[in-house]
Amino acid sequence: MCKRLIPLLTSLSLALAPAVVMAAKSDFKKDIEVFSESQFLDGKNKKSILIDNVQVTQGSLSIKADRVEVEAGGGKGKEIFIATGKPAVYSQTLDDGRVVEARAFEIRYEVANRTISLAGDAELNQNTSVVKGETIVYDMEKEQLKATGDGSGSEDGRVRTVFSLEDIEAVRNESKASDSTDDQQDDDNE
Repeated sequence: MCKRLIPLLTSLSLALAPAVVMAAKSDFKKDIEVFSESQFLDGKNKKSILIDNVQVTQGSLSIKADRVEVEAGGGKGKEIFIATGKPAVYSQTLDDGRVVEARAFEIRYEVANRTISLAGDAELNQNTSVVKGETIVYDMEKEQLKATGDGSGSEDGRVRTVFSLEDIEAVRNESKASDSTDDQQDDDNE
């Protein structure tokens, strides 16, 4: 059973690899729009401060916050958006339809690096898991994350990941159905 599953998983991961790399690229080809109740622009220092009911969008990518500071000193395409709130919220629909959601007291979106850095009671929901920690750095293009706790060593201060039991059961049932189909095909071939 395991020997049959390994080539299937390898084939599946190779088939999905281009989809993972392409997951959010369509969003990154779109303009970034920012909405707020008020804003302040410092053209000399290339900074903007947006306050109250702020929303940053780029395709399906959305960041909602109480306040957003935009640092544009690096030039076009290298802006850094620093969103703060109680909490600030990020969401994005990937090209395959899955949704990634995150929340933290501070969300830092680095346009050039295509990364979201979460700080302060950070939480990221992706696929079948929820990751919680003091900080999380999420590479939106590669769909990879790194989470750290607050260093206290306590249970509440460590990184916590929860995998959905419903999703695990669904995968287990699919595997059983696949195994019975494979067994039936083996019987037919004999």
